[in-house]
Amino acid sequence: MAKIGIFFGTDTGNTRRLAKDISTWLGPTLAAKPVNIRTASVTDLLQYDRLILGTPTYGEGELLGLATGNATESWAEFLPKLAGHDFTGKTIAIYGLGNQKGYPNDFVSAMFYLYDSFSQCGAAIIGQSTTEGYKFKRSQAIVDERFVGLVLDQENQKELTSKRVDAWLKTLQMAWA
Repeated sequence: MAKIGIFFGTDTGNTRRLAKDISTWLGPTLAAKPVNIRTASVTDLLQYDRLILGTPTYGEGELLGLATGNATESWAEFLPKLAGHDFTGKTIAIYGLGNQKGYPNDFVSAMFYLYDSFSQCGAAIIGQSTTEGYKFKRSQAIVDERFVGLVLDQENQKELTSKRVDAWLKTLQMAWA
């Protein structure tokens, strides 16, 4: 299996830590070293046939970037650069961080922006997950009654993270086999 590219946006470091954990769980023969999206180009992503992308959700469903008060550019500035690029034949899995108690009206909604942008560029999105086990009111990240990727709440359900990531990675590995 070819290496999997792992790209993430982060402010507090939680999404970065999870990218590193995912890379470690997959191992160096499967996963490339995780890269912060602020330092990446579209060409960097296009070199991989398989990608794992991570994002936190800010405030009321916002995508991380300068407008959310982040000190550096992130996904909000990167996604417009995808225009005109073809990701046909690429498979992408998304993971997102959110706070279901603090932001129940837009829980992990930023994941949808990645899903929508890369889908429009022809990528196949895999790794959808159940909404069961979470308590929230609304999320833009739900398509066909499932989250568009793996959802992690490090504020309220940190104890479930390892189990959720492990199960998700097994599902991805079967899809990529």
